[in-house]
Amino acid sequence: MLDLAVLADKLQTGDLKDKKLSLAALRDVPGPDAVKLIKLVLDDDNQQVRSMAIFALGIKQTAESFPLLVKILETDPDYGIRADAAGALGYLEDPRAFEPLMRSFYEDTDWLVRFSAAVSLGNLKDARAHDALIQALHSPEVILQQAAIAAFGEIGDITALDEILAFAQSDDWLVRQRLAEALGNLPTKKSVSALRYMAKDHHSQVSEAAQISLDRLNGADLAD
Repeated sequence: MLDLAVLADKLQTGDLKDKKLSLAALRDVPGPDAVKLIKLVLDDDNQQVRSMAIFALGIKQTAESFPLLVKILETDPDYGIRADAAGALGYLEDPRAFEPLMRSFYEDTDWLVRFSAAVSLGNLKDARAHDALIQALHSPEVILQQAAIAAFGEIGDITALDEILAFAQSDDWLVRQRLAEALGNLPTKKSVSALRYMAKDHHSQVSEAAQISLDRLNGADLAD
């Protein structure tokens, strides 16, 4: 049985290793108790500790988790920490996160925060993210293109199919892999046709992802 008082002491006075080990131990602590301890290090001087604490908030779903993460996302001066908060909101899968994530996607000046917001919008599986993800798709940042393609797959947004199929011949194999994975969640005849083409891709991870998606769609009801 974990001694919460010992964990609290290590989080407040321990060295970096103590704090990281204590945060890792919180996986076995019930949500409300864990969040009390997480709050002890949300403003820690060490960024690794703060990142771990924010990630833990996304895993421990309590009434406090959501507002704490939104506050960090909207006010923290460190873009890496804001990106962590955006990612953690995706783990929570709380539909209330849609609005703050959309604001961050459109208004944050750092691409890493916008990337995390796009990924989390996919986790929420909210079709209202369509326009924001189309914008990400046409970003000069390749990593944002990857996030948008993956998110369209998570959401199952067939209306974006023609837009994402344009990336079937992307020079970036990770973009092609994300597309192959996403198409497995978009059961249409066009998806199957594209996946058959991508199953012959010269990069093994792309061709393997395409084959897995083809297997997933085998026997599915396919839209035109």
